[in-house]
Amino acid sequence: METVRKRVAEFSQEAHDLYLNQSVPYLDGPPDPLQFYRDWIAPNKPCILRNAFSHWPALTKWTPDYLREKVGSKVISVAVTPNGYADAVNGARFVMPEERQMSFSSLLDIIEGKVDKGGGVFYIQKQCSNLLQELPELTADLEPQIPWMSTALGKFPDAVNFWLGEENAITSMHKDHYENLYCVVSGEKHFILLPPTDRPFVPYGLYGQAVYHQRDDGEFEVFDQNDSERVPWIPLDPLDPDLERYPQYRQAQPLHCSVKAGEMLYLPSLWFHHVRQSHGCIAVNFWYDMEYDIKYNYFQLLEALCEVTGST
Repeated sequence: METVRKRVAEFSQEAHDLYLNQSVPYLDGPPDPLQFYRDWIAPNKPCILRNAFSHWPALTKWTPDYLREKVGSKVISVAVTPNGYADAVNGARFVMPEERQMSFSSLLDIIEGKVDKGGGVFYIQKQCSNLLQELPELTADLEPQIPWMSTALGKFPDAVNFWLGEENAITSMHKDHYENLYCVVSGEKHFILLPPTDRPFVPYGLYGQAVYHQRDDGEFEVFDQNDSERVPWIPLDPLDPDLERYPQYRQAQPLHCSVKAGEMLYLPSLWFHHVRQSHGCIAVNFWYDMEYDIKYNYFQLLEALCEVTGST
């Protein structure tokens, strides 16, 4: 068993030595679709693109005043947590945010400090194509797809998501089964990335589901969802990793990058990622369904080996 564990770790190191970059490269301008597929999608490597959506009106229009006028009265879903960690492990539970319905203007008032929010951290992070579902009035200020990406993959995006929140709103480490184009409209997003080949060093656990609820006095309670299935999730916080409890993470080789306004991150499918942001950062991301090809089969094998060797 120890031999298998050692070999699995060696596979990860070979990936870093043979094809992975030590930092996230930059590209200038919209790429040729075929070239982008060959250089980045097929090898499953991230990159940051500059000037790839500079023609979007959103880059100049999406000021607080414009957003108030355009969608201020719209009622949207906002995640509220006591500490900024939504959909994250807290103790022995996977805790989800309180989903609060409020007007867009009310959220802007909170972000701009115009009202006393009464505690908690507020973040639009619903996903499931929330831009199209909840804020369709803003779609004229951008594209419903990324044309060269749609051409490269031969498909349209599965979802277009809108993100806006406070500085200490954090997305915990996880992975997605999507090819992700993350476009920062204003502010900055800060990513910690790990390739799928680092799976042996990423701890997982099974956790009962729970949800936050803020009481009238401002304190937060956690309510267990006893009728829900247990969720596999990563308990480690890469900002402050507990290396005594998860010593295997010492072998991980995370990439750190900041994506600024007007820049787009290509985040390949199955890459682990942890996300922070500047205060009031606005972003839109496009999820394209991944191909369940040999890459997926390799990752499934790696998952199984981690379970067999106790590397979870």
